[in-house]
Amino acid sequence: MPRIILAGASESGRAQLSRLLAASGFEVFRSCASGGELRRALNECEDGVAILAGSLPNALPDELAADFGEAFQLLLIARPESLESCESPEVFKLAYPCPGSAVIGALEMLSQLHAMRLPRRTGEDKRLVDRAKALLIKKEGLTESQAHRRMQVYAMKHNVKMTDYAAELLQGSEGTEV
Repeated sequence: MPRIILAGASESGRAQLSRLLAASGFEVFRSCASGGELRRALNECEDGVAILAGSLPNALPDELAADFGEAFQLLLIARPESLESCESPEVFKLAYPCPGSAVIGALEMLSQLHAMRLPRRTGEDKRLVDRAKALLIKKEGLTESQAHRRMQVYAMKHNVKMTDYAAELLQGSEGTEV
């Protein structure tokens, strides 16, 4: 099951959604009240499903889709007029108010899409990526999640697999212990 990040300006709205998700067997990884908090959580979490309940400053759904769409499925629950301003086809939209069953159905579908879309690294590929992250941590003073995100962003921007980029990083650092 993917990690779920819930974001919305209304504390009571986030709490209500969190209870709905918990009653359906979904666990909220993080609940965010601001756009900055949401972006930090998305960077830290690395992949999953983000639910945006309404709008948040500094967290426009189109921008989030551009920045995090490769790793996250995005669900926007908002009033119809707010949904119209979101143009990204990567954002799944539900008009508010909507029944809880619609939210759960959308989340189940997005969870399945998430599972199909993100290949999991195993064995040698995972060791290669972990070694490259360790190199970035050592050379650049990054945290593990920052190193992962830097590699992820580079791979997405240059349309290469993260494992290929990890191999490039390690080759470029020949003679350096990792």
